[in-house]
Amino acid sequence: MHQNNDRRQQWFILQELVVRELKRRYARSYLGVLWSVLHPLLSMAILSFIFSSMFQRSIENYPIYYLSGYLIWQTFSVATTHALSALADNRALLLKVRLSPSLLVTARVATAFVNLGYSLIAYVVMLAVFGVGVHVRMLTAFFLFALLFLFTLGISYLLSCVYVFFGDIKHLYAVFLTLWMYCSAIFYPASQLEGLIRTVVHINPLFCFIDALRGIVLSGQLPDAGAFGVLVLWSVGALIVGKWVFQRSRWEIVSRL
Repeated sequence: MHQNNDRRQQWFILQELVVRELKRRYARSYLGVLWSVLHPLLSMAILSFIFSSMFQRSIENYPIYYLSGYLIWQTFSVATTHALSALADNRALLLKVRLSPSLLVTARVATAFVNLGYSLIAYVVMLAVFGVGVHVRMLTAFFLFALLFLFTLGISYLLSCVYVFFGDIKHLYAVFLTLWMYCSAIFYPASQLEGLIRTVVHINPLFCFIDALRGIVLSGQLPDAGAFGVLVLWSVGALIVGKWVFQRSRWEIVSRL
């Protein structure tokens, strides 16, 4: 009974933290969460205008191809970037209220996935606009997003720990994210790559998620057993490693803050 009460309390705190993050993020915006819908649409329009003529022969329905990759990439990059400084930004809460440090990291990741939910509204609208039929297999995308959440949370645990001891990681990670983005085949066809770069892209976990979503939406094809296994390994593996490092460093983090 006591354990159930603790879980309910943590769940309530997590909800409150997510609401606080959403209010803080859109505090000075007139459109508020509507930007979560508009941003992917505007980005898709710009990138489609620039690259559609270049890749229209090799990529069918390029706008949806791009938007599928963009949604996953944007969710991951925003979540990990904000979670990176979650502990340092909430030093007072950790020291005075004695919140669980993991809740602060989880809240920032969860906030990014709430925004993903709003962005999916724009995604569904674009599917209709470009004539991509909605089918039952698309529901498996939600399981894909659940695995992405686990992967993102694991990476966020690692980054938030490192940031407490090495603040420069914030700048290094921004540079690394740029490289990671170009290795995720968001706006170009991975099938045209050769050699080492092709191998790098195909073992990239984010590309695995992006490729799976594109297959589900554009072709109605579910990931095969091998691809599904890779997604599970990346997700569960990242979460286990991230959580282990986070728990091992927990008290040292609090003392460092």
